[in-house]
This record gives sequence, structure tokens and C-alpha cells, in this order.
Amino acid sequence: MVEIKRGTILKGVGGWYHVAEDRSGAVYKCNASGRLRLGEFVPAAGDLVTFEMSGEEGYITEILPRSNFLLRPAIANLDRLFILASQAPPVTDPYLIDKLTVISFYNRIEPVVVLMKCDLHRSEELYGAYAGSGIKLVRASSVSGEGVEEVRELMRNKTSAFAGNSGIGKSSLLNRIDNSFSLTVGDISEKIERGRHTTRHVELFSLENGGFAADTPGFSSFDITKMCDIDKLQLQYFFPEIEPFAGSCRFSDCVHLKEPGCAVTEAMRSGQISASRYESYAKLYGELALIKSWQN
Repeated sequence: MVEIKRGTILKGVGGWYHVAEDRSGAVYKCNASGRLRLGEFVPAAGDLVTFEMSGEEGYITEILPRSNFLLRPAIANLDRLFILASQAPPVTDPYLIDKLTVISFYNRIEPVVVLMKCDLHRSEELYGAYAGSGIKLVRASSVSGEGVEEVRELMRNKTSAFAGNSGIGKSSLLNRIDNSFSLTVGDISEKIERGRHTTRHVELFSLENGGFAADTPGFSSFDITKMCDIDKLQLQYFFPEIEPFAGSCRFSDCVHLKEPGCAVTEAMRSGQISASRYESYAKLYGELALIKSWQN
């Protein structure tokens, strides 16, 4: 009788998938059955699967239901997305952070903003923007070790991915978090203040304290077009700091832009909502409205 095993796909390279079995943690090299290759879902890192062995080779027989999926980079079933940012080179555009937090909430992934390189720059402006946002916020440095233990605990028994500009320090932070990592660390070009890509594909790594972590390419590789599926009227629900004020607007259909009696814009003017975050909301609303007009 063939034994059916369950596991998690760690990576896929050249049509083969490396699957970590749930019970033993042993990693098996598996191919996808013909039915799966022709099916709706192509196996991806993070997928929970069933598989069976034939000699030394395994065959994935089923992809279990996904809780979420990001297309670029292709990764499934994330619990947390750590968004690494900094005001030290390479300086992070807050708008990119906000796009990723919206993508996270939309896909039922918890975002965590990690302000990196705090030994060089405390990133006070970014800290102020997110301190009252309702989004988890951590200051960290892979050099001093600040915040490393906090990030490690947030990763415990979870499947986590890391996003950020190339050179922001994803690989360095992961190397500090878990001794089993040996990720390549890229240098920052002082001339152009941009990092050289060191991550070539999505790969999950087993954590010493349980769960998995993925190092991923930079911001530009994320599927931000996934936001096209968000109705512009629903966008406000992906900005947690807006919710406490939205119900107090003069008009029930207020979209918090130029309407009179808007409690959200008043909260922004009084400093209760970050101006930077509000500007991202307004810009994203405009983008979504434009996309909808093209569809019509």
C-alpha cells in the first residue's frame, strides 16, 4: 500500500519541488503529477501538499486549499509579511510600504513594518507615520542586534516572508535570526545607493523555533497589480487607522477625500492620522478609480 505523506513545498527549481514532510521534517524531491501540471494551480513555495514516494522520487498528488497566494514572487499560505524599510540608504518610499500593507490585508496576511539599519538612522519620520497606524512596528539592526529577538518571536511557528528594497538587509537580518541560514548578503553601491539583487528564487527555510521563513526579491517584484481587484470603496478598510473615524463623517457614503464634514481628513489635519499614510490612501484611491474607469 502506498503511503500518502503531507508536507510543505520549500522551493521549486527546474520542475522539481523540495517538500518538507510534516512529521519528520525530512525533505523529499518531488515531481508534480500530470493532473496538477494541467490544473488551475501550479505548485508554489508555501503550498501544503500531499505526496507519495516511488523509490527515491516523490510525486505531489494534491495541493491543499490555500489561505492566500501572492503571484510575484509566487508564494502561498503566508501568515506574516515583514516589510523592511529605512531612511538610511537605500531610502524607502513610504508609498511602497503602504501598497504592501494593503496587499497584505487584502490577502489576509498580517503586515509587520521593520525599520532597518537603526544603528545608522533611527527613521523617525517612518516611525511616526506607523506608530499610530495599528500595524505592528519594529526597529531593528542586523549590526547591533536591536529588534532581532522581537522579529524572531513574531516568526515563531508562522510562515513568514520578507519584502523590501534590494540592499535593505533582508538576508543579513535572517542570518542574525537563525544560525542555520547562510544567505548571500549583497553590498550597497555607494554611488547609486541601490542594492544588488542577491535572491534568485523564493525558498522557504525551516526555523529553529518552528515555522518557515522566505527571503524574497525587492519591492518591484511584488504583484502590486493584485490591488486591481480591490473596489475603491473598500480601500478604507485596509487602512486600520481610518476605521475609528470613518463612522463619524457627515455623509454615510464619504470616501474621505474632499467631502465636507469628513472626520478622517479632520483627524489627519489634527495629527491623529499620519499625513503620509493619508496621502497614500488618496493616491491609491485615485489609481483604483482610474482602473475601474478603464474597465468600464
